[in-house]
Amino acid sequence: MDKALYIGMSGAKQNMLAQRVHANNLANVSTTGFKKDFAQARSMPVFGETYPTRAYAMTERPGTDLAAGALMETGRDLDVAVDGDGWLAIQNGQGEEVFTRTGSLQIDVNGLLRLESGEMVLGNGGPIALPPFESIDIGADGTLSIVPAGGGGQLVEVDRLKLVNPPADALEKGLDGFMRRKPDQALAGPEPADATLRVASGFLESSNVNAVEEMIANLQLSRQYEMQVKVMSTANENSQATARLLQNL
Repeated sequence: MDKALYIGMSGAKQNMLAQRVHANNLANVSTTGFKKDFAQARSMPVFGETYPTRAYAMTERPGTDLAAGALMETGRDLDVAVDGDGWLAIQNGQGEEVFTRTGSLQIDVNGLLRLESGEMVLGNGGPIALPPFESIDIGADGTLSIVPAGGGGQLVEVDRLKLVNPPADALEKGLDGFMRRKPDQALAGPEPADATLRVASGFLESSNVNAVEEMIANLQLSRQYEMQVKVMSTANENSQATARLLQNL
């Protein structure tokens, strides 16, 4: 069987994987704090007993676009957006410290501050727990102040959002959509807080996905996939024609 069939097959496979990435980006165009993923593949010469005359498509590790999205005003007291660089530190269901730009917060029945998806928000000494209060205020530095229930209207500082700023090249996105340090860049302890970072209360950060760009990328990949399938079909037709010629000899 002609090796061109495998060349077309490897290219078609990478086109399908890239389409999946762009389709996921497009599906999250309205997800607050979402960071779009890149899809990338390159040609890899095939080495054998002779010179490398063929090249297969090979996936390279995709990256994530960490550019900030636009800020959307909500006016909700428990909505926060990281203003500029940095991340909000949270604790996932496995007890692991991970990072996000999603700032739609809520308080559960036990007074714990969580994301809407359930992950606990971290503060100075671990997960943030709030006593009963009449009103809450989140300062620009992430300070959480409340007017306690029956406190006579006096603001009391109770904790501070843990804001971190690890190097961009040390981060990777997990399957859960949260950012974390790469295994070879992991720290011995928790990520240190950065006191210089700022948040905007009453705002949420939109996704950094451009819907038009993602749709165009999907159309281009669809055309490339059709081209790869045509290469496979042509290779198969050539193989069948060769077999018929040999039968007639």
